[in-house]
Amino acid sequence: MRTKPPTFSVTTASQLHDAIDRLLPLLRADPAHAPAARALAAAAASLQPSTLLSNRLLHLLSSHPASLPDALSLFSSIPSPDRCSYNTLIAALSRLPRHLASARALFDRMPHRDHFSWSAIVSAYSRHGRPLDALALYRRMQEEPGNAGADNQFTVSSALAAATAARCARAGRELHCHVARRGIGVGDAVMWSALVDMYAKCGRLDDARRVFDAMPVRDVVSWTAMVERYFDAGRAGEGFRLFLQMLRTGGVRPNEFTYAGVLRACAELAVESLGRQVHGRMSKSSIGDSCFAESALLHMYSKCGDMASVVRVFEGMAKADLVSWTAMISGYAQNGQPEEALRYFDMFLRSGIRPDHVTFVGVLSACAHAGLVDKGLEVFHLTEDKYGIAHTADHYACVIDLLSRSGQFERAEEMINKMAVKPNKFLWASLLGGCRIHKNVHLARRAAEALFEIEPENPATYVTLANIYASVGLFDEVEGVRKIMETKSITKMPASSWIEVGRRVHVFLVGDKSHPRTEEIYALLKKLYGKMREEGYVADTGFVLHDVEDEQKEHDIGYHSERLAVAFGIIATPEGSPIKIFKNLRICGDCHTAIKLISQIAQREIIVRDSNIFHHFKDRVCSCRDYW
Repeated sequence: MRTKPPTFSVTTASQLHDAIDRLLPLLRADPAHAPAARALAAAAASLQPSTLLSNRLLHLLSSHPASLPDALSLFSSIPSPDRCSYNTLIAALSRLPRHLASARALFDRMPHRDHFSWSAIVSAYSRHGRPLDALALYRRMQEEPGNAGADNQFTVSSALAAATAARCARAGRELHCHVARRGIGVGDAVMWSALVDMYAKCGRLDDARRVFDAMPVRDVVSWTAMVERYFDAGRAGEGFRLFLQMLRTGGVRPNEFTYAGVLRACAELAVESLGRQVHGRMSKSSIGDSCFAESALLHMYSKCGDMASVVRVFEGMAKADLVSWTAMISGYAQNGQPEEALRYFDMFLRSGIRPDHVTFVGVLSACAHAGLVDKGLEVFHLTEDKYGIAHTADHYACVIDLLSRSGQFERAEEMINKMAVKPNKFLWASLLGGCRIHKNVHLARRAAEALFEIEPENPATYVTLANIYASVGLFDEVEGVRKIMETKSITKMPASSWIEVGRRVHVFLVGDKSHPRTEEIYALLKKLYGKMREEGYVADTGFVLHDVEDEQKEHDIGYHSERLAVAFGIIATPEGSPIKIFKNLRICGDCHTAIKLISQIAQREIIVRDSNIFHHFKDRVCSCRDYW
């Protein structure tokens, strides 16, 4: 409910001070109080307020954009504005990009500037997308006489933010050297953090680590940030090692953000054993009750294909929130259990929590993986019609995935042509994936051309298009795609699969013979292939791009990385135990067929997480229903 604007009777300076104190928090919260602030300033004019009192009024009027014109008017009426007057108005103007020029003009008019003036204008230029101008201003400050006192940790931090925004490591290093020479901010944690952030975001992570190691005081925030920087840079091993070092450091305990960041990395790399250790540590501390950290646990276990642990964590939560419910729904969708995803969605709706656009992405994804076209379209329309959530590009991508997987390309094209938002790369990739399943060359070309525009360096698009051409025998077109890749120096990402056995990760490439147990692996595959042929297995060599003899194609496809990993898993794990494989690319159709048969012959549940979803193979059946 909106607070009624107060009225004031002001006849003394003391009453004016009190009125400002009452009105300031109200105006910050609601622009409806701007007229009251304006009236107060008009009433104060009759008192001929001192510069100090005028500055307090200026601070009041500058606290909300609605009363900023009145602040400018008041400033022009102050007989002798001091540095505080200028600084107050510069800070207010610089908050809005459209007033940056006015803030700069006022700054240039100042007779005397202090560190606040310089810091405010430098950070404003950096914040509003003009970091090089911000650095130029900082250099001007250093060159102009009389600014020695302004060159402190506050202005340096603003300049470092500008160097970071500009991704200019050279300017950042110069600032670092300047700080070291002058001894500026030796004990200031904010400035040390700004230095670490600058080096990390400028791609100089080793320099960032050296600064981090030299920090006089490292709290949980600085440790967490440094660990996250390693993960963001794709150097997960160093991130995990730094996290372990943090645990060994006395006096600094991880918080929920630390654990969530480490769990996200475990999820992306499918390092379940480390994720379990982190879970154990969380359980022994109060962090285990944090909804934020628990949601990260749900995500980690689901990305590692362990839905039983996901359910245990979820059911142990004191109160599930929107993020937790969404993690459950998306987890089941990604793990090839769409019915469970939809069941949890129904339970979620009954909980009374309002869904958001991310929730519907999970539900639509479940429908796509299950081939539930009617249900998916029903949910798509429910999003906007019942919940008033505007359809996003991701919602459309899920529906295009659903339609194209089921071969309904006319409906998919009609939706693309009529959709209210611009198609994104996920939509076009979904359409291309559907074309791969149904060998639709015409639409595959359209999807690929759109993807070439959006991300021309992504090899996956070229490889998928070449696969589609190869599957229908268009080897001249395959060669054409290869030549384009060669011209643009685009190389296909090598396929790799890995399995964790005994806390050690074993990685395999196609045709790999580097593993110590290679002879056993290949001998087992030979034995399995004999039994598979007895079951009627014939290699589908359409998944091999090479225009070579069928015998050579069969040999090429027979030693894909996931098959080598599965064979090693059978050898290296206890009989009857599940085997969990991870692959960096999408599993090919023939390997999918082969692993279904192997799961029956070896009497093992085999779980494969490819770049798209989890495949749970058991007794010659896959959870994806051959629909991926």
